[in-house]
Amino acid sequence: MRVLLSTYGARGSVEPMVGLAVRLREFGVEVRVCAPPDEEFVELFAGVGVEMVPTGAPVRPLVTTVVPGSAAGLAERAAALIGAQFGTVAAAAEGCDALLATGPLPVTAGARSVAEKLGIRYVHVGHQPVGLPSPHQPPPARRGRPLPPGVTDHRELWEEDARIADDMFGAEINSRRAEIGLPPVDGVRDYAFTGTPWLATDPVLSPWQGSGLAVVQTGAWFRPDERPLPAELTAFLDAGPAPVFVGFGSMPVEPAADVARAAVEAIRAGGLRAVVSRGYAGLDRIDDKDDCFAVGEVDHRALFARVAAVVHHGSAGTTTTAARAGVPQVVVPQGADQPYWAERVTALGIGVGVESRAAAHDGPVLTAESLTGALAVVSHPRVRARAAAVAATVRTDGTTVAARLLLDAIG
Repeated sequence: MRVLLSTYGARGSVEPMVGLAVRLREFGVEVRVCAPPDEEFVELFAGVGVEMVPTGAPVRPLVTTVVPGSAAGLAERAAALIGAQFGTVAAAAEGCDALLATGPLPVTAGARSVAEKLGIRYVHVGHQPVGLPSPHQPPPARRGRPLPPGVTDHRELWEEDARIADDMFGAEINSRRAEIGLPPVDGVRDYAFTGTPWLATDPVLSPWQGSGLAVVQTGAWFRPDERPLPAELTAFLDAGPAPVFVGFGSMPVEPAADVARAAVEAIRAGGLRAVVSRGYAGLDRIDDKDDCFAVGEVDHRALFARVAAVVHHGSAGTTTTAARAGVPQVVVPQGADQPYWAERVTALGIGVGVESRAAAHDGPVLTAESLTGALAVVSHPRVRARAAAVAATVRTDGTTVAARLLLDAIG
């Protein structure tokens, strides 16, 4: 039995696929993954012995150079992504029994078209619920295509979002479909989602509230990671009280030096030490004092188990990993689904969200003062106890559930 996984995006879109690929292989499935050709992803799959087919352009240069919210070059990038699905992904899917895809709409709509042409099972999976139509939430705005102002009915907004998706991607998708003998689709977004999309999030951290879609919630997908923490980091952790972790993952916060300074000053104001994660933003130490340590790529599960709090951007992966570790969180959302995760952390009582943007400002507005207040809140014993209680409920069998569902679907 052979399965192809197709993904495109930053680490939050790629790393969960590593976990599923490893679990499928344990079930005796032959797995290959189409993913961006960034060196970090190549190394990620090589480290677990899963075949990776480089697909599309590298993600990191794109993330770190595109102006947030800008639609400049979007049509060209979307066309290239769609072309990659009908080209590289289609070739990789030959002989497979199923194709599971995640990522932006050009990827998933293209992937389903490929599966349709080959006559194999297709599954759409999301790693956050914000993009799935629901009467309980509005759709996220698409780049360069704002939703109509003044409209508050969520159903009406989702209908408008479907029309916008067709305007943005429908012609390119249908042109590619015609080239391989497939009829046009009307409603690209819903075609990509299917009526039974999978949602790979934890049901306690991210309960699905919706109607119309038969969403299958598997639990979050974790990749196996047995790497020890670097010796220098372990020595730093052992040398004093538990530090506060600060990292923004794949978000290119600017100016990075100001963000790092604000964070470290706030942590020091509370008499605490800091571990700063470089990430895409390139955060680093602000001076040579020995109460701060800078890290690159490390096992977050192992590290979070030894910190007093996690200050982060609010991605699905970091939020879930911190929750699983039972550590209080301060979420400083930068965009996309991150405000949702900040709200969930606050609602669960396992941390707080910090407003990161001003109305007329496009960059982070994180200050030492705002973070100092947030850290004071999450240091309260009540928050720590709540974080520990929620940690006990976080499911760790998401990849097992997904693998079994997929095998059952293939039949």
